[in-house]
Amino acid sequence: MASNKFKEFFQLGEVGNYFIRVFKKPDPNQKSNYNLRMMHGINKISILVFLAALIFWIVRRLM
Repeated sequence: MASNKFKEFFQLGEVGNYFIRVFKKPDPNQKSNYNLRMMHGINKISILVFLAALIFWIVRRLM
């Protein structure tokens, strides 16, 4: 019973699964759309910029 609660606590959910899907290598067997590729590329850039800004903000706060 406790193991089940532990697994539920660390489940990624929809948002976490989206991050994994955006950063993994695309499946060559799946048909790709230009607009979808551009959307994922922009999302990758925005996620990385957000994480860099968050790290920068934390470092500035601690100093």
